[in-house]
Amino acid sequence: MTMKIGNAPCSWGVEFADDPRNPDWKAVLDQCREAGYTGIELGPVGFMPEDPAELGDALAERDLELIGGVVFRPFHDPDKWDDVLDGSVRTCKALKAHGAKHLVLIDSISPRRAPTAGRPAEAEQMDADEWSAYRDRIAQIARMGSEEYGLISAIHPHAGGFLDFEDETERLLAEIDPSIMKICLDTGHCHYAGFDPVAFMDRHMDRISYMHFKDIDPEVKARAIANRTDFYEACAQGIFCNLGDGETDFPAVRQKLIDSGFEGWCTVEQDCDPSGDTSPISDARANRAYLESIGFR
Repeated sequence: MTMKIGNAPCSWGVEFADDPRNPDWKAVLDQCREAGYTGIELGPVGFMPEDPAELGDALAERDLELIGGVVFRPFHDPDKWDDVLDGSVRTCKALKAHGAKHLVLIDSISPRRAPTAGRPAEAEQMDADEWSAYRDRIAQIARMGSEEYGLISAIHPHAGGFLDFEDETERLLAEIDPSIMKICLDTGHCHYAGFDPVAFMDRHMDRISYMHFKDIDPEVKARAIANRTDFYEACAQGIFCNLGDGETDFPAVRQKLIDSGFEGWCTVEQDCDPSGDTSPISDARANRAYLESIGFR
């Protein structure tokens, strides 16, 4: 069994391609490699060059593999479909150009759901027609990635979107064919939403194609939920701590992966404020060292 450990630009605070606070993309590649990782995600499409030759040369110079990419767009908003489609097509093209396999779909944060992140009992729900259209938009992009580009499409539950909580995740998995859509399980977002990633793995290991490793500080989380803190403000407050310092039982996660024969990438994602007080390369090194200490190589 081979599990490989990668990292992602969001660990350097890169959430949106056009954020002027973003670090230089080459600096992110350099620091990712220096911290001991052999793979990296694309980040929001447009952050790294979309010219395959330019990015391909930069990856090769650093002996880095492109793992996959995330489409973090408003699947919940039918009026933003052109934006979703644009981000999806460009991401698919970039991944295919570099031989990356993982297309991760995330419903971006909605103003209707952001105040109830971490509060499943209070969260606004879509009506039947809205849910059906939402599900079909996700399925359309998942099918495009799988059938047109040969990628492994996976949904990723995320705080503040309309695919956040455990029951919503279970419903979507039941309604979309597993041949076109898997799941990328993010350990930190599971805890944010109030469910146990290890128990979820027990039920759905055959559907998990990719893992995001994230830890969450339970005290910061409790304050964020109580105060209805904005997701990005919670990131700035350090809700996502270094691996091993929070709620996630990573030794148990590792054992589940081993028992299932999981092979492939597990990517560290430590969302942070790009203008905050954190040191991304120090955190990246600490996270790599922690994972090695519990048996990941």
